[in-house]
Amino acid sequence: MTTLAKRERGTFADLFDWMETEFPTFPAFRSFTGAQMIRVEEFDQDGHYVLRAELPGIDPDKDVDISIEDGLLTVKAERREEKKESGRSEFHYGTFTRTLRLPAGTVEDDVNASYRDGILEIKAPIAPEKLPTAKHISVDKG
Repeated sequence: MTTLAKRERGTFADLFDWMETEFPTFPAFRSFTGAQMIRVEEFDQDGHYVLRAELPGIDPDKDVDISIEDGLLTVKAERREEKKESGRSEFHYGTFTRTLRLPAGTVEDDVNASYRDGILEIKAPIAPEKLPTAKHISVDKG
């Protein structure tokens, strides 16, 4: 079963996403926000946290760096610009970074990633929740 994870992102993140979607070729907005953000999907699948990131035209062997530190997953990628004499381009070049908080219980030592058809997929198992158990405490007598 696959369930999309709903995360509260805040008003400004929603505003920037709306601007990016509605005005993708508006260069002033892009330079103002530095919005070279990687678009992602997050969901739980069969006891694993799954992150899928759109990274078309990227060579994962040399242009992608994935790291985990203090419960934060960071994906950094770079798309190098091909020099052309003329024409126009709406492609985004440069460095793209996205940092997301991992869900509680994510096993950070068992993360794997794959890249296919322009999509980077990162999977990490989520440890089953341990239900609190009562512990008996003996009382010493006098």
